[in-house]
Amino acid sequence: MWNNTRITKLLGIEYPIIQGPFGGGLSSVKLASTVSNLGGMGSFGAQPFSPKEILEISNEIKTKTSKPYALNIWVSNKDNDADAYSIEEYEKLCLLFKPYFDELSIPLPAKPGNLGSQFEEQVQAVIDAKPAVLSFVFGIPSPEVLENCKRKNIKTIGTATTVDEAVALEAAGVDAIVVTGFEAGGHRVSFLRSSEDSLTGTFVLIQQVADKVKIPIIAAGGIADGKGIAAALTLGSDAVQMGTAFLACEESNATPEHKRKLFSEDAKYTVLTKMFSGRLARGMKSKLSQELHAHERSFAPYPIQRLFISTLSKAAVAQGKSELITFWAGQIAPILKYKKTDELFHSLISQVDSIYKR
Repeated sequence: MWNNTRITKLLGIEYPIIQGPFGGGLSSVKLASTVSNLGGMGSFGAQPFSPKEILEISNEIKTKTSKPYALNIWVSNKDNDADAYSIEEYEKLCLLFKPYFDELSIPLPAKPGNLGSQFEEQVQAVIDAKPAVLSFVFGIPSPEVLENCKRKNIKTIGTATTVDEAVALEAAGVDAIVVTGFEAGGHRVSFLRSSEDSLTGTFVLIQQVADKVKIPIIAAGGIADGKGIAAALTLGSDAVQMGTAFLACEESNATPEHKRKLFSEDAKYTVLTKMFSGRLARGMKSKLSQELHAHERSFAPYPIQRLFISTLSKAAVAQGKSELITFWAGQIAPILKYKKTDELFHSLISQVDSIYKR
């Protein structure tokens, strides 16, 4: 059977379908637990949360499912130049965005002082929470962290955007690798070279990585139906990780307007931009991404840019000014059909079954 793969055996799940983790508060306990209960593996993007919150979230997931689930965090939670970002540079950023803050009649925020929790604090909380899987992006944890996970029987899944990153993850001793192509929504999670130099497509990357590593690989980016799953498995992946298709479901924590946009004509037009957060990410085109495209060099490093933009985004949501919001979306969004997780999941299984029967 197509669903009997190295990943299903490794993780103890029925189907090689993993729900992609979402940052920015878009993950939900309901979505993660629903996917796990259906026989796939749900994931929760814990990067925005404190260690205490991570433990609370994990405990809540465990009240909703007894099946395996993943907690996802970022190895690199801060750009190298974030601490050195000067008040003079921040004032230039404010000047660039002032017309949009004025349009919403809100004041410009002060330069953030607290840049949030760091990986070292968060990963200890994840280990204490003991999910089935620790998944991570933007780097490789220390050997001590990976060894601690092995002792606790927590499987580790790293993410690669290039063959070199996949080889490095295997050498570090992770259990499996997500290979993510440039089609994917959200951040380009490169860590060996710049994200701009790490833009291989998913179905090329699957084949390249499968040729170079021996551990299981999980394909991500540009997959939202049974045909995509069958193609990924045929090309050498052991599972798929799907983000945009699950983000569009009612169980996710995306706003109603975000979900509506994913099923609109706007979903056909996505762009890679640093405007979201200071790191390269894919979302739908917006007034901001189009008008400020030429000013990407003026954006602040992560997470200063994210904290700055979050003030603008919250006000835009409250005022219904969606043209000032750039919504996360992968290039596959125009083929989305399902708004409920169980309907999406059952359709995926049915479609792949039909393909393999043929």
